[in-house]
Amino acid sequence: MCDTVVSIGDDGVLFAKNSDRDANESQGVEWHAAATHDPGARLRCTWIEVPQVASTRAVVVSRPWWMWGAEMGANDAGVVIGNEAVFTTERPGDPALLGMDLLRLALERASSAHEAVGVLVGLLERHGQGGPCSFERPGFTYDNSFLVADPSGAVVLETAGRHHATEEVTGQVRAISNGLTIESFARRFSRRVRPALTSCVPRRARAEASARGARGPLAMMATLRDHGPRGEPRFSAVNGALRAPCAHAGGLVASTQTTASMVSDLRGDPLHWMTATSAPCLSVFKPVRVDEPLEVPLAQNRFDPACPWWVHERLHRAAMHDWGRFHAVLAAQRDEIERGFTSSPPPSAEAFATAAAAEGRWAADIGGGGRDRRPPWVRRIWRGLDEVAGFPGAAR
Repeated sequence: MCDTVVSIGDDGVLFAKNSDRDANESQGVEWHAAATHDPGARLRCTWIEVPQVASTRAVVVSRPWWMWGAEMGANDAGVVIGNEAVFTTERPGDPALLGMDLLRLALERASSAHEAVGVLVGLLERHGQGGPCSFERPGFTYDNSFLVADPSGAVVLETAGRHHATEEVTGQVRAISNGLTIESFARRFSRRVRPALTSCVPRRARAEASARGARGPLAMMATLRDHGPRGEPRFSAVNGALRAPCAHAGGLVASTQTTASMVSDLRGDPLHWMTATSAPCLSVFKPVRVDEPLEVPLAQNRFDPACPWWVHERLHRAAMHDWGRFHAVLAAQRDEIERGFTSSPPPSAEAFATAAAAEGRWAADIGGGGRDRRPPWVRRIWRGLDEVAGFPGAAR
């Protein structure tokens, strides 16, 4: 489902987002350079075309493999955006712009958080939002909320169809999840059942409590890794492990997985940290810079050994058989790597290579994962996901 949070202290702004999506939906980090465009040029987004602007900014984004838009990202002006699915009383419209399209368009066209909100609103009013939001479930659609930040502050934008409301972030911390939070707007447009199904209220509360007073990117990474008061994933038959920010698929009604994560430190020269892999609790955050592009192969929703996201799934899917046991194997080493990265950030290529080598060692230590201690319905769901993805060792 997703959680996005910003922590604002005397020294500046910290931002973090988990992207929760279908468990087999790979997501990759992409860099797009600043560019100029011919008058009258058109841009193909996921479902529709829109007029292109004269010039676009350089961006780094985390993009699900099948769509044009992005779940989160940053531009060369220090603007960062995360979006959330929200379920409103507005009827789904014809295919239009996805929330992820809106997010990437705003990053490419804005030089500040407030300007980005203006871009989002203008595009929404002109083109609307709508269309399938899942490759594997084409009937799944939703409206969107956005948390937009830059080094000077942050703004929340919530939408319902073409309607919208904004709120300046004035306190130390602000999170958005899968329910409307601007009170007057929520009273008008919220659907009553969805907030309970998505557990968005407890997730948002945990994200805000964890990020309040954060002193650096490591604290924001810890927020995204939170599983709740017991410290490890707890599965519900309704929505899996969705009551805390680090989501794990396994619900019979709603089944969503954190498929990528991002932290941004906007307190000086902006620096961003992305997993480019699922399950932040089992991943390494790597430093990325908008002006330092790196080729990160992205595959589709089938296992591909050339794609880092899918390679990491060997570690993730084995470790989840007995999360507590296997998390203990890697957590201390992961934390040591990230402390080194944050104290003296290496080039992105070096960081990605270091993380890949460590995850390879952890996967070898874990092996096939051994006895699967998750509830029976969770095991069944994941057997099905593995089979659909052609994952090595999946039941045939």
